[in-house]
Amino acid sequence: MRCYFECDAEDMDKEAKSTYFDLPSLDVSVAFPQATPASIFPPCASDYYQFDDLLTPEEQTIRNKVRECMEKEVAPTMAKYWEKAEFPFDVIPKFGALRVAGGSIKGYGCPDISITGNAIAIAEFARVDASLSCLILAHTFLAMRTIALCGSEAQKQRYLPSLADLKTVSCWALSEPDYGSDASALKTTATKVEGGWILNGQKRWTGYSTFADIIVIFARNTAANQINGFVLKKNTPGLQVTKIDNKVSLRIVQNGDILLKNVFIPDEDRLPGVNSFKDTNEVLAVARIMVAWQGVGVSMGVYDMCLRYLKERKQFGAPLAAFQITQQKLVQMLANVQGMFLVGWRLCKLYESGKMTLGHASLAKSWISLRGREAVSLGRELLGGNGILTDFLVAKAFCDMDAIYTIEGTYDINTLVTGREITGISSFKPPATINRSRL
Repeated sequence: MRCYFECDAEDMDKEAKSTYFDLPSLDVSVAFPQATPASIFPPCASDYYQFDDLLTPEEQTIRNKVRECMEKEVAPTMAKYWEKAEFPFDVIPKFGALRVAGGSIKGYGCPDISITGNAIAIAEFARVDASLSCLILAHTFLAMRTIALCGSEAQKQRYLPSLADLKTVSCWALSEPDYGSDASALKTTATKVEGGWILNGQKRWTGYSTFADIIVIFARNTAANQINGFVLKKNTPGLQVTKIDNKVSLRIVQNGDILLKNVFIPDEDRLPGVNSFKDTNEVLAVARIMVAWQGVGVSMGVYDMCLRYLKERKQFGAPLAAFQITQQKLVQMLANVQGMFLVGWRLCKLYESGKMTLGHASLAKSWISLRGREAVSLGRELLGGNGILTDFLVAKAFCDMDAIYTIEGTYDINTLVTGREITGISSFKPPATINRSRL
C-alpha cells in the first residue's frame, strides 16, 4: 500500500481532493490555544517598585505614547518581519509622529527631551522589539547627535529638521571589518582634494545603512593622520552598501557592509568638530546609556510575557504560575528588572547633573546587559518548548539580547573602560614584549 503522501491527486475522490486542497492556513495560536501570543502584547507588569513615581509628567507622557504605539502598531506584525529579516517601512512615519527623534537636541525641530525621557522611550521601543529601538538609537543618539555636537551651524540647519521629523533617516559608520573594539585604529582614508575629500575604505555592521538617506562616517585624514567625520549622502558615486545576511540576532536591523571607492564628499559635508577619536566620546557615552536601556526594555517585555503565559498555560491540572520553581524564576527575573532600572535611572541622573563619567556609562551598560542576558535565559526556560517560538516573544528577545550584550562596546571592553577609570591603569594594549635574552 502506498503512503498517503505518495498518492497522486488523481487517486483521490473528488470529496477528498476538495478537503485536501481547500484546507485554510492555520493560525497556530488559534489551532492550538495554549496561551495568548505576543501579537497581542501583555500589559506592563514589571514596574514592581513603582518606578513611575521617579518620572516627571513629561517623561510619563513619552513612555505612554511610545508604549501605545509599540503595543498596537508594532506588536501584531513584529514576529513576521523578524522571521524574514525585513524592515517594516510603515513604522517610520508612525515613529516620526511620536516626536522623539532628535532626543535631547535643542532647536532645529528637535524635541529637547531629558536624557531620562529618552531612556524611558528607548526601553519602551525595546520592550516590544529591540531592532526598532536600534533605529531610534542609531538615528538620534549616534548620527543626529554627532551633527548637533560636531557640525557647523549650516549643517545643523540643513540636516537636523528633516531628521527630527523622520522624513529622512540617518545612520552612523565607525566600525570596520578589521576594527571593532579597536575602532580608533580605523583604516578608511580621507584625502583632501580641491573642493572636498576623497574617501576609500570599508565599514561594517552599520545599522540601517541599506536605506538611510545620510551616513555619518569617519575616516583617517591622510595628511594629518587624524580621524575626521563626514556626512555622506546615499547614492553618492562610488558608495556601495550590501546587506549583511544570516544574522540570528536583531534580524529586523538592516546592517550593511559599506564599500567606498573614490567617494567624493564636498567640503560643506565635512564635520568641523571631529578631529580625533576623542571627539566621538560624548556621542558614544550617551549611546551607551541608551543601549543599557535597551537591555532594561527587552527584559521588561520578557517578564511581562512570561507572567501572562504562565498564568494561562496549564500542566498537571494547574497553571504553570502555581509551581514553586516557576515562581522562583519569575521573581529572579523581576529582581533583575528592578535592579537594571535603578542603575539605568541613576546613570541618567548622573548625566543630567554633569557628573557621569565614561566609566559610569560602561559599567551600567555591561552590568545591565549581563543581567538582561540572565533574565531572557530564565524566560526561555519558563516557556519550555514554546520558548523557541517567536509567537511568544521570548525566543526573539533571547536572540536579540545577545547582540545588546555586544554592541556599543562588548561586555569585556566596557568593563576595561571602568577598570581603567578606577585604577588609573589602561589594560587595552598588552605591554611591550620583554626581551628575555637580557634577563
